[in-house]
Amino acid sequence: MSTEIGLGLIGFGTVGSGVIKWLQENGGVIEKRTGYKFVLHAVADVDLERDRGVVLPPGVLTRDAEALIRNDKVQIVIELVGGLDHAKKYILHALSLGKPVVTANKALLAESSLSLFQEAAKTGTDIFFEASVGGGVPVIRALRDGLVSNRVSRIYGILNGTCNYILGRMESAHATLEVALKEAQEKGFAEADPSLDLEGIDTAHKAVILASLACGFHVPMDSVSIEGIRHLAALDMTYAADLGYRIKLMAVIEEDNGKISVRVHPALVPHANMLASVSGVFNAILMRGDGVGDILCCGIGAGRDSTASAILSDVAEAARNLTCKCSRHVSGLGKARSGDRLKPVGETNSRYYLRLALFDKPGMFGQVATILGKHDISIASVLQKENCSGKHVPVIFITHYARENAFRAAVSELDALPVVGAKTVCIRIEDF
Repeated sequence: MSTEIGLGLIGFGTVGSGVIKWLQENGGVIEKRTGYKFVLHAVADVDLERDRGVVLPPGVLTRDAEALIRNDKVQIVIELVGGLDHAKKYILHALSLGKPVVTANKALLAESSLSLFQEAAKTGTDIFFEASVGGGVPVIRALRDGLVSNRVSRIYGILNGTCNYILGRMESAHATLEVALKEAQEKGFAEADPSLDLEGIDTAHKAVILASLACGFHVPMDSVSIEGIRHLAALDMTYAADLGYRIKLMAVIEEDNGKISVRVHPALVPHANMLASVSGVFNAILMRGDGVGDILCCGIGAGRDSTASAILSDVAEAARNLTCKCSRHVSGLGKARSGDRLKPVGETNSRYYLRLALFDKPGMFGQVATILGKHDISIASVLQKENCSGKHVPVIFITHYARENAFRAAVSELDALPVVGAKTVCIRIEDF
């Protein structure tokens, strides 16, 4: 005999309609596997007229999200409105009534997890958020449960399918970022306003969630170093390939001597590394545990169906906790930060790729080497293809490991040289 569990869904957009679609199509499969029959009692949205491609019974649609939360038949609340203020209000209301919440709201979790999880702990309920990082890629459970006995020293993530698609098209089609972005928008892979993606903010939200889980305390957004991809050109993809690399927008979480650093930036990834082959809108997360070594989770990281899949897996887990009368609080997202364990951004060490637009005449390399040497940065190799005497030409410098602060100071001096014709392009190299 199946147990009936009542659901309420706030946000009838793309993902919300996907959740309803899969509940309707695969509800029987879910019931057989879990023993729970999920019944959707209410769906709240400001727009009740637009066709979403799914049909709901009369009386289910409402504009009153607060009434949905108060409805005694609704045992689990699914929040899919996105944004910060309204979503936070709805989640806190549901938690205050002891109702578990399932959400995909990465921005809210990254910015406000302390208050949300403290409320959940106070009322003895939970927040479930598998869909917040990798969409349909089950990375949260892998990190929270599967690797619970491991010290996770490294996490490398390709967490934004939009940027991964754009960078791939810049490499394979030699397209400009603008052309690749327009193509991504036409295919539905990019938003009309792609700023959060291109500037690395979306990836940083996801990195904060992963870092907090791995470290066991809340990692705030202001401790994350964030760089986007707007400054990259197809030329960089060509040079990277010549050097044996592929450029990816990476989230990097590292523990070194007890200190945690979290950063988001484009990176040169060696062709031989597993992450270099992750293409299109796919996401991938490489986690390094001291017991298991490297584990790669890979799959479609966004979109209606894959995100709905992760949401419904959380719904099933929430139902188990309800019927077992237990809760599972996530200490990493609800425990105040341990500031002494966060490494300042400027103290991280990396190798770098530099593309300088140098005036092509004798002595230019020497000026660059002098400035880099002044900041204790040594050059590993130099690459120059063109030879256009009297013009600015792209010259690639690969450095050995250097401290972030020293590197930034050196680049500032390089950009001030009269023989440098454009802002220097800097990309970290991840050697894994």
